[in-house]
Parts: sequence; C-alpha cells; structure tokens
Amino acid sequence: MAEVLQGHRVASGTWGEVWFDNEKLAEVYKFQSKATYTKEEIARCGIMTSDHKITKISLAGSVGMHKVNSRLAKVVGEQVMQGHDPRISIIGKLDDPDTNGADYILHEGVSFDDLTLMDWEAGVAGKIEAPFTFASYTYLESMGD
Repeated sequence: MAEVLQGHRVASGTWGEVWFDNEKLAEVYKFQSKATYTKEEIARCGIMTSDHKITKISLAGSVGMHKVNSRLAKVVGEQVMQGHDPRISIIGKLDDPDTNGADYILHEGVSFDDLTLMDWEAGVAGKIEAPFTFASYTYLESMGD
C-alpha cells in the first residue's frame, strides 16, 4: 500500500534563508534556483521512437527582496559600470522543522542579469526581484538524507 502524504511534512518557505557572500539577508521573501536541461533528439535504428540526450545545463535563479536598502544595486551596479563582471556566492537554505532535514545549497559564480535601480508605487510596500545565473552548485545538505 502506498504511503499517504502528511501535509505537515511539506516544506514551508517561511523557514527559508539566503546569504550573499556569507552575509545573511533578512529582507529576502522568496528564492528560486533551477537547472534547465538542453536536450538533443537521438534517432534510433530499428525503432520508430527517438530518445533524448542532455547536452547542456543552464543554471539560473531569482531572489525577491523587500526594499529596505540599495546595497545590491550599489555594489554590483558600480562594479559593472566600471567594466567589471562581479561574481558572488549565494547560499539558499530551507529548513522547516516539520520536514525530514533541510535543503542547503551553495550557488557559485553568481552573476546578476539586471538590477532594479528604482521601482515604487504609492501605498505599496517596496519589493525588488533580482534574476541571476550561476556557474555551479553544491548540496551542503539535502532533505531526506
């Protein structure tokens, strides 16, 4: 008989944390990182269906932050304006006390795709979204281990 999902075991983003170059960011309200696979179609002899082979992996993500300072735009933006391509590391962690362990991932070679310099609307709490790409990742800890 299949095991039944217990709702309280589903990880809640309330327990997420993010660090930029070992500095914890209290203003983060959401975080996502993904590995997207490029596949090549492979024709096969003696069979009508094709298969696929992964030929490339693209790593990208996004961090959403409440607008409490301009730290990211100033540090990264000033370096880019001077001709530099700054790279940082980001650690994302999700450690809900009701789950079986934590996901704790180091993202290295992080490069931001754009920077929100200013974005506001009267009567609305400020938020910024910072999309990025990264070169590699390492699980420091993973749920279910």
